[in-house]
Amino acid sequence: MSQPRGVVFPLDPTSGRRSTTATGRAVVADALRDVDPVGAASAERETNWRQGYLPHFRRLVEAGLASPEASLSIARRGLDSLHERMAWSDGSGDHPLDAAFGPATPARALESETVRGEGAPDRTLSVPYAGERLSGDALRRRLDLWVEAGVVEPSCAEAVGLVIDNPDWLDLSDRTVVVLGAAAEMGPLRSLLRWGADVAAVDLPRKDLWDRLIGDTRRLAGSITVPVRPGSEPLAERAGGDLLHDLAAVTRWVTALEGPLTIGNYVYADGETNVRVSMAVDALTRQVVASRGHDDVALAFLATPTDVFAVPGADVERSVDSYAHRRTSKVLRVPLRTVSGGRLLRRNYVPGQDPGINDSVVLQQGPNYLLAKRLQRWRATAYRADGGLVSFKVAPPTRTRSVVKNRALAAAYAGAHRFGIEVFEPGTANTLMAALLVHDLRTGAPARPTAWQDEAYAAVHGGLWTAAYDPRSALGIAALLGIAGAR
Repeated sequence: MSQPRGVVFPLDPTSGRRSTTATGRAVVADALRDVDPVGAASAERETNWRQGYLPHFRRLVEAGLASPEASLSIARRGLDSLHERMAWSDGSGDHPLDAAFGPATPARALESETVRGEGAPDRTLSVPYAGERLSGDALRRRLDLWVEAGVVEPSCAEAVGLVIDNPDWLDLSDRTVVVLGAAAEMGPLRSLLRWGADVAAVDLPRKDLWDRLIGDTRRLAGSITVPVRPGSEPLAERAGGDLLHDLAAVTRWVTALEGPLTIGNYVYADGETNVRVSMAVDALTRQVVASRGHDDVALAFLATPTDVFAVPGADVERSVDSYAHRRTSKVLRVPLRTVSGGRLLRRNYVPGQDPGINDSVVLQQGPNYLLAKRLQRWRATAYRADGGLVSFKVAPPTRTRSVVKNRALAAAYAGAHRFGIEVFEPGTANTLMAALLVHDLRTGAPARPTAWQDEAYAAVHGGLWTAAYDPRSALGIAALLGIAGAR
C-alpha cells in the first residue's frame, strides 16, 4: 500500500503506523495541560479514543470558560501541538510541516486566469426560502420568525438587518475574497458572485468541478481568479490547486494576490483527510499572514452546529421552559426514559446554567471531524486575540449532499422539526452565511469579552441550542419519525 504524501499524520513510534487516534488524543491533552492538568491526564489515559473522545472535547470548552486567558491558552496550545505533530511527507520521508515551504520542496509555479461574469450585480440582499426569494420587509419578518422560534440567535437578525439597511455593503470590490473549497455547498461563492465580488477560487484540479464553477461565474456578475498550470488546454483542465500535495505552490499563489485579502476556509473531506486538509489551510494561513500582516488579511470560518458550544443563558431558559411545557412531557417522555434507562429525551441543560453547554455532536462523525473543526475554532480565537479580523459563524443544520448520503442522518433531519429543529436547504444556508460574512467585513467584527461569546454571536444553530431535549437523546426518535414521514 502506498504511503500518503503531502500533509500527513505523524508516524507512531510504537506501531510504526500513522495513528489518528494517538495524534488526536495527544493534541487534546496538550491543549488542556496548562489550564486543566486533570483533564489533560484524563485524555492521555483514554484507551478507547474512537468511542470515548467526546468528554475530552467537551472539556476543552468547559475549561475555557474559566477566563478569557484560559480559552486563549487552550487555543494556542492546541494549535502549537498540531503544527509540531503533523508532518510533511515527500519521497525521502517525513519532515516538519514547515518543510513544505522550504527550498527542498520545489513548488510548481501556478499562474492566474480570470473569468468574468456577464450579469449585472445584485445590490439587494435576498435569501431563497420555501420556494421564494425574500428581501426587504419579507426577509426581516422571516428573521423575526426564526428568532421567535429559537432557530437563530437574536444577534443574527440584527446583523443581517444591518446588511439589508446597507445594500452598498454587498459591493466587495475593495477586497479579494479567497474561497478555499470553492465548490463547497455551504460556501459563499455564488452569493459573492451574484453581488459582483472578485473571488480567488481554489479547489481541487478536477475538470468537472471547474466546468461547473466557470459556467456559474459567466452567468453571474462577479469574477473568479483561479490558479492554473501553464499550458494550452482548456481552462477547466488546467485550473485548481491541491492543498494537500501542492501546499507551497497554492500558498505562494494566494500570497501574491492583490489585497486586502479575506481567506475563507470552506474545505471538507471525509475521515482523517479532513484533519489533513484543515491543517494545510492553517499552514497556508500562517505563511500568508507572516508575509502580509494581520492588517491585510481577514479570516473567515463556518462552524458546524454539531459540536460542543457554550451558549447564552437565554437559550438555556428557553430550553428549560420548553421541556416543562412540551406535550411529549405528559405522553411519551416518562415511558421512553424509563424503557431506555434514561438515555432518551434527556434535558438539554441543567436549569440555571449561564452560559450553558450545548452538546449537539453526532457521534458517527467521529473524532477526526471534531478535531478538524476545533482547529478552525482555535485559529479564530488566536487570530482575533492577535488583532486580526475574524468572521466565525455557526452554520445551521443543512441538507447538503454529504448529509443526505448518510441515510440515518438524513432520516433524523427529516424528523427534526418534531423537536423544534429547523434543517435548512443549502441555498438558504449559504446565502445567509454569506450575508453574515459581509456584515463582519463591513463592521470589523468587534471582539466580545470572551471567546465563547464570539462563537455564539449571530449563530444560526437551527434550534439545537434552544431545544427542550439533548439532541443525541432525540436523534433516534427523530430518525424513526423521519422515515415514517417519508413513507
